[in-house]
Amino acid sequence: MSTALLPDHDTTEVLNRTLVTRPSLHDTVDQSLAMAWRALKKMRRNPEQWFDVTLQPLLFTAMFAYIFGGAISGSVEDYLPIVITGILAQTALTACMATGIQLREDMDKGVFDRFKALPIARIAPLVGPAMADLIRYATAATLTILTGILMGYRPGGGVPGVLAGWLLTIVAGWSLAWIFTYFGTRARSAQAVQGISMMVMFPLTFLSNAFVPADTLPGWLEAFVNVNPVSLVISALRDLMNDGDVTANVGWALLGCGIVVAIFLPLSVRSYNKKM
Repeated sequence: MSTALLPDHDTTEVLNRTLVTRPSLHDTVDQSLAMAWRALKKMRRNPEQWFDVTLQPLLFTAMFAYIFGGAISGSVEDYLPIVITGILAQTALTACMATGIQLREDMDKGVFDRFKALPIARIAPLVGPAMADLIRYATAATLTILTGILMGYRPGGGVPGVLAGWLLTIVAGWSLAWIFTYFGTRARSAQAVQGISMMVMFPLTFLSNAFVPADTLPGWLEAFVNVNPVSLVISALRDLMNDGDVTANVGWALLGCGIVVAIFLPLSVRSYNKKM
């Protein structure tokens, strides 16, 4: 028998190699980081994606402080401890809207058709952009706090309280982004995602304690404001940044963020898998 017909050592090793049916946890992390880097490169090439986390916090902080400060708190300086924490939550919520819109645009452009053919974890294209958006939330929170300090805001919680509030803002933004990610997997176009997101964002933001004390509202509206997850985050931010206290509000805010992730992350993955 001719030895030329026998497989060599390398061929035998390839034939005997066990095929991996699904990516490992390590592979999933690496692929998610690669998708995060892709999202960051898109942001760098499209500077307009940074407007909602750079210009908007500056404009809203100055606008709300000077317009409502005297009417609500008697002066701008007295209103800053209220409005800065409210703007932090608002900008985080506005920034995380972009996650669902960008996701829908990628799906409409056929990018995800390419992902289907790649041997990658299916969750990586979802988790990667969510990781990259952490930089957007951090940018928005940093600029809002710095703007407030330049306007005269002096947080009673000091540096530790401000850092804790800054971190909580990022966690809240990342958690709430899964709501809009779900919208991105369900809506038919990026414009539809934007419209639905605005309908959700405005009630969550303005029907909260972001700009006025909840006890000044009608009873039925105060009841909604008190259970609004954005209100929970804002109350926690005020305890941390203005008072330097880790109160039950912080625990409720983190619990609310956890519940949002527990509900909308599986829904997003399930809806996304149906399209993949």
